[in-house]
Amino acid sequence: EMAACEEDMDHSPEEKSEQIESHPDIDGGWGWMICLASFLAHVLLMGSQMALGILYVEWLEEFNESRGLTAWVGSLTIGITLIVGPIIGLFVGTCGCRKTTIIGGLLTALGWVISSYATNVYYLFISFGLTAGIGSGMAYLPAIVMVGQYFKKRRALAQGLSTTGTGFGTFIMTLLLKYLCAEYGWRNAMLIHGAVNLNLCVCGALMRPPPFSSSMQIENQSQPKCAETPQKEIPTSDQVAHAIDIDGIEEQETSKEEETKSLSPEEVSEAGNKDGDKREVLFKERYPLRILKTLRQLANILKKSFWKWYSSYFGTAALFSNKVFICFVFWALCAYCSFVIPFIHLPEIVKLYGFEEKDDKVPLTSIIAILHIFGKIFLGLISDLPFFSAWNVFLVSNLIMCVCVFILPLMHTFTGMAIVCAIIGFSSGYFSVMPVVTEDLVGLSNLANAYGIIISANGISALLGPPFAGWIYDVTGKYDYSFYFCGLIYVIGIGFLLLKPCLQKQNDTESESKQAIEALNVHHDE
Repeated sequence: EMAACEEDMDHSPEEKSEQIESHPDIDGGWGWMICLASFLAHVLLMGSQMALGILYVEWLEEFNESRGLTAWVGSLTIGITLIVGPIIGLFVGTCGCRKTTIIGGLLTALGWVISSYATNVYYLFISFGLTAGIGSGMAYLPAIVMVGQYFKKRRALAQGLSTTGTGFGTFIMTLLLKYLCAEYGWRNAMLIHGAVNLNLCVCGALMRPPPFSSSMQIENQSQPKCAETPQKEIPTSDQVAHAIDIDGIEEQETSKEEETKSLSPEEVSEAGNKDGDKREVLFKERYPLRILKTLRQLANILKKSFWKWYSSYFGTAALFSNKVFICFVFWALCAYCSFVIPFIHLPEIVKLYGFEEKDDKVPLTSIIAILHIFGKIFLGLISDLPFFSAWNVFLVSNLIMCVCVFILPLMHTFTGMAIVCAIIGFSSGYFSVMPVVTEDLVGLSNLANAYGIIISANGISALLGPPFAGWIYDVTGKYDYSFYFCGLIYVIGIGFLLLKPCLQKQNDTESESKQAIEALNVHHDE
């Protein structure tokens, strides 16, 4: 047993990581159930948000408010879902992915249900934009984190498969909301959809902690058993107090047993009542102390989680000293609104153009969603090829999408708009390349922090873009100018991407000069 114990203690971190990766649930087994849970979460969350254009038309007719004001409802939901991502990391670190997802599912469903009783647009800002937005954010982040925890070698494949739920969800949810609104009205549609979103709790229930975390705990618990060398163990203050309490109680019990032997039955019952009163007094005295102790432990856990969260997002000064990454953040601020605006406003554009119902059997947003799925898979595959650069694939896809944003208002037939929407959907598959590009810019160690910032920047863009497009329509009476303005913002974002070669060369020159100075200093010291 001692030899086995010494052999276990001689394992290096590399060997332990190999043991973790060889576990049947890592890169397989229950990991595929995690991938399925993440896929369904994307279907329910992002798919529902991208289908909000159906409800946007209903809200315009119901509340008779301006398009800019009404568009804030959908933008708040999408924007808050992404913006709160770094903050939700605090909940994930404290409560775990499973509890965070279940709470998020309940909050999302609550937001949809109470929004069905809305009396004005401002009510929807709170009930749908804020409540459902925060709930969606709480369920969205764990869906990404859990896949990364269960997959090591096949992480890119698993993330790609799970995020295609956005495209499938947009196609399915658009048709579902359109049918529910036609059959039952938009209020009952939101009520039913709220019940559907409770399936997020099922997705959360599937997100059990990774197997290596429980095995590590078991390993730590079993170590004292195999080490039989005599070691002095220093008890904690709580253990000492507990031992003193036990000894005192045992002494009191033995003395009470000796006293009761010499008492009559009446005296025994009277003594029993007094003991009961004493125990009640002790309970009342110690119960508040136990509550205070529990609160103190909870406060310590929250404090440690907060500082861990704070250091992970704001403690890396090198991240913001990277000029190329700063340009990437500015791109994210400008670009995402071009992807969100069509989903919010296209259903009403189709209605304004007066297309026949037979033409609109497959909504334009569903066409974007279907091609978005294929675009993600195809662009992800060619980015992994050795003779293709992920950055070039990312840049070309952005350029194509930007051109389509300018062309879309020129299309006045359903077929023409459908073709342009298909190209937008396919080129928007660059989202599968974004993590690779981010890792190339900041390195693997800063990937999580950097990606959280990029998502937040996308959220700000999604929050401001559609309402501004609706406001431009209210002023000009046309959606054409909304897309042109959006395209101009997109051009500015792509301009930041085009600065990469110059900034990269400048960074390389600065790093070479620093290395040369350090080498000279070392030579001078010698």
